[in-house]
Amino acid sequence: MEANTRWVAVTAVAPVAWGANYFVTQAFLPADHPLYGAALRALPAGLVLLALCRRRPRGAWWGRSAVLGLLNVSVFFVLVFAASQLLPTSVAATVMAVSPLVMLLAAWVLVAERPGAAHLAGAAIGLGGVCLMLLGGAGGISVPGILASAAAVVVSSFGHILTKRWNTGGERTADGATGAADAAGAADAGVLASTAWQLTAGGLLLLPVAVAVEGAPPPVSPSSFLAFCYVGLVATALAFAAWFAGLRRLPAGTVGLIGLLNPVTGVLLGTVVVGEVLTGRQLGGLALVLAGVALGRPGGKGRRAGRPHRRDTAGPGGAPRADDCAVGSRQPRAFRWTVPTRRCSVVPGSAGWRSRPAAPRGGGADHPGS
Repeated sequence: MEANTRWVAVTAVAPVAWGANYFVTQAFLPADHPLYGAALRALPAGLVLLALCRRRPRGAWWGRSAVLGLLNVSVFFVLVFAASQLLPTSVAATVMAVSPLVMLLAAWVLVAERPGAAHLAGAAIGLGGVCLMLLGGAGGISVPGILASAAAVVVSSFGHILTKRWNTGGERTADGATGAADAAGAADAGVLASTAWQLTAGGLLLLPVAVAVEGAPPPVSPSSFLAFCYVGLVATALAFAAWFAGLRRLPAGTVGLIGLLNPVTGVLLGTVVVGEVLTGRQLGGLALVLAGVALGRPGGKGRRAGRPHRRDTAGPGGAPRADDCAVGSRQPRAFRWTVPTRRCSVVPGSAGWRSRPAAPRGGGADHPGS
């Protein structure tokens, strides 16, 4: 439970930093250079993380880094910038608040994380809270802006869950199992390294496009230089590393709901920095958002967390005997195949032999992601 709470706190660094990033971008960065703005946000952040981890991609991670850099960085940053220019901030943030629901669906498809009732309820309550906080008197609505914001939600949700899948070795084979070699490759990558690779790749993909479309880079004043330092080091390098670390260790539904702290940060920052007054409606929306985030909190001890099992070398290949069966520990996608015994199904996985109760009728069958 304490470990879950710690990773929730680490993950929350990302949406808080992104919420403050809206204010910094609008106040201090040039508005007429979106491609340069995205490139100068991503590339320095990736190079800093690359200098810290001092590792290059290997094998499949060359292609993966390019794909993730395109989705999570290049396309996403440009779409967000376009949405912020075409829509009021409140409307853009409200559209982005749909991302927990989209992440739940993407996680179900890509990493077999079936959305729970608490996560679905939390996403719906949180979205309602964001609407209550931000909508109303926002001015005209731009259809291209709505489309850009919605596309940003889809692209980022798919990219984030794909990052989770590749960082946890969750890629399935044709028969539904997960590959041990892929799990080893994912463990070998590490969150810091994979974040550095995709940020660097995304920045490198953006830079030539920015030069071709926008010409010379924008002039950088001392204030905009400090703003770029915040955007690159805090809102990108630190925030993305924290976000992907949370995705690796927490359910995607929990991480998606933590992302609702983004618009909350924007509202509170407006109150503290600009001196805006919170209305009763905004306070009610804030309470709903926090309630939605709380619903996604991962549970502590319980049946789903699993209980330790006894190891016994009496079975074939080090498998436990049937009369020593216990509920296997919860390690998603670690199951490969099963050996049916009289009382249980013995399951060898990447963490060694584990056993679980047999199905009522003929059940040596098992599945990944259980």
